[in-house]
Amino acid sequence: MKGLRLVRRHAAAFGRFAGLGSGVILAASVVLVLLERWIPWMAANTLTTVVSTVVATELHARVSFGHGRPGWTGHLKSAVTMALGWLVTSAAVGSLAALRPGAGLVLQQTVYLSATALVGIGRYLVLRMAVFAERDPRPRIGGVRLRAVYEAVA
Repeated sequence: MKGLRLVRRHAAAFGRFAGLGSGVILAASVVLVLLERWIPWMAANTLTTVVSTVVATELHARVSFGHGRPGWTGHLKSAVTMALGWLVTSAAVGSLAALRPGAGLVLQQTVYLSATALVGIGRYLVLRMAVFAERDPRPRIGGVRLRAVYEAVA
């Protein structure tokens, strides 16, 4: 019974993470398409990655994991995961450009969003297990437990 609750809780957290992350990434994808008209793709990708990381970190900490505000440490750790993600997405789109120089927008976005999905799964695991890991419940000091200890000693 306890195991089933644990699976449900993590499945719900992953669902929230995927939903929020997908929304942020889709918005970033639209912004990326618009920005690359005025600035180079790598610069546009960097800018959208930085902004979407801050937004996503706040949402994931508060909504996906119920952790509260992430603070500077949470943002920094999350930024490291996104920096690695940026390298993966850049490598994927860069490889596409090298292999298919005339690739259209649809193929570019398919490669970009596919790489982003893989990065998202890895990012969920790192954020869940390391950055916003569940805290161990603190033992209660007062109330019934303290009274039981007192009675046991007396």
